[in-house]
Amino acid sequence: MSPHLALLVNPAARGGRTLRLLEPVARRLRAGGAELSVIVGDDSADALERACTAVAERPDALVAFGGDGLVHLAVQAVAGTDVPLGIIPAGTGNDIAAALGVPLKDPMAAARTVLRMRPRVVDAARVRAGDTEELFAGVVCCGFDSRVNERANRLTWPPGMAKYVVAMAQELRGFRPIPFRITFDGGEVIEREAMLVAVANTRSYGAGMRVCPDAEPDDGLLDVMTLGALTKREFLRTFPSVYRGTHTGLPQVSIRRVKSVTLEAADVVAYADGERVGPAPLSCKIQPGALRVLT
Repeated sequence: MSPHLALLVNPAARGGRTLRLLEPVARRLRAGGAELSVIVGDDSADALERACTAVAERPDALVAFGGDGLVHLAVQAVAGTDVPLGIIPAGTGNDIAAALGVPLKDPMAAARTVLRMRPRVVDAARVRAGDTEELFAGVVCCGFDSRVNERANRLTWPPGMAKYVVAMAQELRGFRPIPFRITFDGGEVIEREAMLVAVANTRSYGAGMRVCPDAEPDDGLLDVMTLGALTKREFLRTFPSVYRGTHTGLPQVSIRRVKSVTLEAADVVAYADGERVGPAPLSCKIQPGALRVLT
């Protein structure tokens, strides 16, 4: 039988430049025998509602055509169901797709991966901040990086990843290490000044920052990375090593594997898969086997 695919599209991915790939990808999926329904929301809330409606109609897969933000939205719709998630990377950051082995540079290869319809069972995690509760598939960031996200989201120029570079330079000027209170698995408590804390189901975020390079999406655990207090000079010297994953050998870095973690800190907002969740305190808990992903 021909698979019925619900294709969830982010028309704003890469500033709208990836829309030109939509028709070739749709043609490839149809040529492979798929019946296709295209979903485009007016905004993220509308897109989520439409995605949930589509999943309730039990397609053979919900396919996210976009970046990590759209994958994050799609996870809310498919988690805990038997509808698998397909990913065709078309965003600025595609870290979740990279961690799951989906082809990043070739949308047609990603479409072929979808058409093979071979699901892999992986974990998701639940994050709660205030009254907001949602799932994430990649990384929750809290600290310097989330403050950069907050600042970048207020910028209207420059476009793309360049605004994050500008925001990072602006944030670093007045940044001070943040006092965190971290509770692991509801028991052990650590109080520590830190530049940031990342809670990871997969290894990277921010378009290739390998914050937890050994994180596995199907081990039933979260990797919690804490980068302790550094001077600005030390931080700038350390930052490039995150892209290689070699920062884990630094004395200021600690990584714990846990099933749940609570973070308390003042004046910090958490981001999950690059999407704003809300201010700390926040808690994260692994949801083993919550997702079926076409890889």
